Amino acid sequence: MSLETIFTAANLTAALGWLLMVLAPRSRLTDRVVLSGALALALAVLYTGMIIVHFSGSEGGFGSLPEVVRLFRQPAMVLTGWIHYLAFDLFIGAWESRDARRRGVPHLALVPCLLLTFMFGPVGLLAYTGVRAVLGRARS
Repeated sequence: MSLETIFTAANLTAALGWLLMVLAPRSRLTDRVVLSGALALALAVLYTGMIIVHFSGSEGGFGSLPEVVRLFRQPAMVLTGWIHYLAFDLFIGAWESRDARRRGVPHLALVPCLLLTFMFGPVGLLAYTGVRAVLGRARS
């Protein structure tokens, strides 16, 4: 399978999860496929496969900034890093959705946080933490 095909499949998988969380937050499909962690785990499996196939033959590493730059000059490792982002951001978005539901945070207040998490990961998590502090009920 080509790197471009893997890229497209990973993006479509993640996009499905984000669309379901935003547009169908209470559907059974969203619960089963996204909030259960299934899509994030599917991306984690893909990521693991990419690591197994491509990491050992790669230049660079994680010990210094120049090593990281060298590692991410390789298209397969850029794609691997991208899948890492997709999996973790989707996992965090699913957690935000489950947590918002438990705490009674209105979905319309959650949506901007989900969009920020999708686009800028930690910024969305930070935004959700603020929204949750203002609008969420304390868990008992």
